[in-house]
Amino acid sequence: MTTGLKGPPDVGVPVDYRAALPSGPRRLGTRRAVLLLITVTGVWAAFHLQLDPRGLIPDGGGLRLAGRFFGAALTPALTYEASFVPEGAPPFLQKVINAMAVTVSFAAAASSLSLIFGVPLAFVSSQAWWASGDEGAGARRVIHAVGPVVYGVSRVVIGLSRSVHELLWAVLFLAAMGLTPLAAVVAIAIPYSGTLAKVFSEMIDEAPRDTARALRDAGAGPLSVFFFGLLPRALPDMLSYAFYRFECALRSAAVLGFFGIPTLGLFIRESFTNAQYHEVWTYLYAMFALVLVADAWSGRIRRRLVA
Repeated sequence: MTTGLKGPPDVGVPVDYRAALPSGPRRLGTRRAVLLLITVTGVWAAFHLQLDPRGLIPDGGGLRLAGRFFGAALTPALTYEASFVPEGAPPFLQKVINAMAVTVSFAAAASSLSLIFGVPLAFVSSQAWWASGDEGAGARRVIHAVGPVVYGVSRVVIGLSRSVHELLWAVLFLAAMGLTPLAAVVAIAIPYSGTLAKVFSEMIDEAPRDTARALRDAGAGPLSVFFFGLLPRALPDMLSYAFYRFECALRSAAVLGFFGIPTLGLFIRESFTNAQYHEVWTYLYAMFALVLVADAWSGRIRRRLVA
């Protein structure tokens, strides 16, 4: 496939990428300039916002509250802290497990929906997707005309979807659709779709091209080169990042509990409001456990793919 896009070189042509890299002193100077720019920007932001480290020091009441809260971390609750428990309420640990299951279900639904929309967007917004191929003259003309339009529109869609945080999407959808599971899932899925599409497209563009070149030289078509030569090289990193976004979705689903969705965040808010800090830490440790399990699971799958 071919288009007017400026992208990676044709996968069928060997390229010495080292020749395209800047020389040592020039590269070092660029890095120093970037670091200097970041430092200057950070200092300017600190002065502009009037950040004062003394603002981190709480008063006497704040210190006592912090002491109670962090002291409770050593003895998380195994039963309800409240003196009165409504009749028919489930055991406290069962309530925690139910909240964990609801959090995972929201995160899984949102992650799956974001993959459904993010993966196709990643393909059409990848420069490698539009790389030169061996199509006929007619196909090349069509792709040359349509490719830049599709590429540009997809990049705009990606930018718009990920420029708004999921909390703002939640405010919009929960206000429009009510406190429904679908509204919460869509609120998470929209920005995640754009983020996945952007990162996936960059991973595809930066994947090694040795296998793709071999397939091209063997006479494989452009789609075969992309799906069997290029995409598998990027797949381990894509899968690892997808699992990372699932971890992020766990946290986003928990945060949506502050809007009233029955995830871990809802019960953290209720317990903290009632100064039941031992219960708060039980819910927080449950959240830690979910993230650790997701991280271990993703690492195990990635090792199998790379091995």
